[in-house]
Amino acid sequence: MPPLLALLAGLGTGLGLIVAIGAQNAYLLRLSATASRRTTAAAVLVCAGSDAVLIVAGVLGVGVVVQHVPVALLIARLAGAAFLLTYGVFAVRRVLRPTGAGLGAEAEEGEPPSLAAGGTRVLERSPRTAVRPVRALLTIAVFTWANPHVYLDTLVFLGSVGTQQPADVRWWWVAGAVAASCLWFSAIGFGGRLLAPLLARPAAWRVLDGLIAVVMIALGLSLLLGA
Repeated sequence: MPPLLALLAGLGTGLGLIVAIGAQNAYLLRLSATASRRTTAAAVLVCAGSDAVLIVAGVLGVGVVVQHVPVALLIARLAGAAFLLTYGVFAVRRVLRPTGAGLGAEAEEGEPPSLAAGGTRVLERSPRTAVRPVRALLTIAVFTWANPHVYLDTLVFLGSVGTQQPADVRWWWVAGAVAASCLWFSAIGFGGRLLAPLLARPAAWRVLDGLIAVVMIALGLSLLLGA
């Protein structure tokens, strides 16, 4: 198999597996519309980097070990369910008790704020836009590593498919799978900023938080029930 074909095969397999709106994606989308570009870029790096580590580990054989240690997946499933349900409740609370403010344009360091003709800010800064980078990165890390599905998808599935590739192009296939993760999370993280004009309206936040609540609680319950 030519290296380019192996690369494209890995890319297609990776995209087919990860292109879905889950808890991690929903949080990254919300973060992309509220946090600074640097925080968003760091969050994208955490997501894509985590996938890369797990895919490589799966190809190296760690996925086989995980399959034979079911208690590890059980612990991850229960921890993930608790976290998702808690975050879902917080999202429901934001829907029921909105702040009444829209998305404030959070300027990067060195960027001038948007000004109206009269010299006042076009948008008021909402308390929601005061995103703390460390907290945001820890949260996205928990969404990533406390989700047992990520181990099944990357360590077990992609790892097993990767090991079946011819030895001379195996790492080209892995590079394609990792590239798929990078493309997907970059699209969500940086494309989410395009929603900023829409999210300037408080009602839009209630819709987004409502969708996030549904995703979080549904996934949390599915993990808790062992689905």
